Amino acid sequence: MADRVLRGSRLGAVSYETDRDHDLAPRRMAKYRCDNGEVFDIPFADDAEIPGTWLCRNGLEGTLVEGTAPEAKKVKPPRTHWDMLLERRSKEELEQLLKERLDLLKAKRRGA
Repeated sequence: MADRVLRGSRLGAVSYETDRDHDLAPRRMAKYRCDNGEVFDIPFADDAEIPGTWLCRNGLEGTLVEGTAPEAKKVKPPRTHWDMLLERRSKEELEQLLKERLDLLKAKRRGA
């Protein structure tokens, strides 16, 4: 019994269903063109929003040929640490804090 090997296909790896009785979801094709002139099609769901640009297989970014590209969303500039600090304190307050800390460090150096 131990010499026998289970023969057959792997469980779950292959589907034996056929597509005969199934309808695919409605789709529409979007055509994109790269800067090097290559044109490629990408299938999208019928109700999906089609982006204005799409990355091609060759690594270049393609722009939408047919239809109108959606408007680019306004992006807020990233807030830096300095911006967040200025929301909490004024420059005068920061100058005063810096002066106090420098005086404290100088006093420690003289005392040591």
